[in-house]
Amino acid sequence: VYILGRGELAIIDPGPDDEEHVQKLLEALPNERISRIFLTHTHKDHCGALQRLCELTGAQSYAIASGNVERGAYRQHDGTCISAVPGQLLTSFADTAFKPDRKLVHGDEVCGEGWTLRVVHTPGHAPDHACYALLQEKALFTGDHIMPWSTSVIAPPEGNMKDYMNSLQLLAERDDDLYLPGHGGRVHQPKKLVRAYLLHRQWREKSILDAVLNGKRRVEDILPVVYRNLDEEVKPAAALSVLAHLFHLAQKGRIKQSNGKGFAARFDPFGG
Repeated sequence: VYILGRGELAIIDPGPDDEEHVQKLLEALPNERISRIFLTHTHKDHCGALQRLCELTGAQSYAIASGNVERGAYRQHDGTCISAVPGQLLTSFADTAFKPDRKLVHGDEVCGEGWTLRVVHTPGHAPDHACYALLQEKALFTGDHIMPWSTSVIAPPEGNMKDYMNSLQLLAERDDDLYLPGHGGRVHQPKKLVRAYLLHRQWREKSILDAVLNGKRRVEDILPVVYRNLDEEVKPAAALSVLAHLFHLAQKGRIKQSNGKGFAARFDPFGG
């Protein structure tokens, strides 16, 4: 949770729907009023406390609307990497009913006493994901788009690898001095980290394309080739990342997709 201002406050990402968390947040601000709450996106670990805080404080919510994009991730059967049901969704991590009091768009600016936030729309991890540039300090609140230890999980269908790569490129072209992520510590060399994440994703995409060209056709076949010695608990996230890259390669015309959506999809080289 990030808090901006004095007296009349703005909050960025109020956090999960947890009564103890909400009470501690309010107790930390005994003589100040929360008037605005900004969301980087509507995954529940970031926005779960929003309704409760708005009820207690009268604050208004600010966020980018997700539009008509499907929310959630394709299911994985029994926690493994495959689903027999094309297109089956798991939507438990997003608040799909949320509608902001003020809908934001890329480039909007919102001002308070001593601060100005500019909206930087960064879809990819989620369709409604936004970063917020604090103009007075050349700092960027990055939510889940940039975290200091790992690239974000891109979980189709709401996660979109093409959008994510474009959003990384957008940040690479900015001149921010500091990133303030939704998870983890501050990033003091933001350009270096963004360039590293772009290269990592490009390398991962090449390794996935090579696997398809070498005869691997589905996620469960590709996963052990591109992720070796993977811990069981992270296999579902890795499988979703592979699927997102495969969709991106199909979008670009590098491979062809058949047999429906989700983990039932098959991917083949052209002419193969």
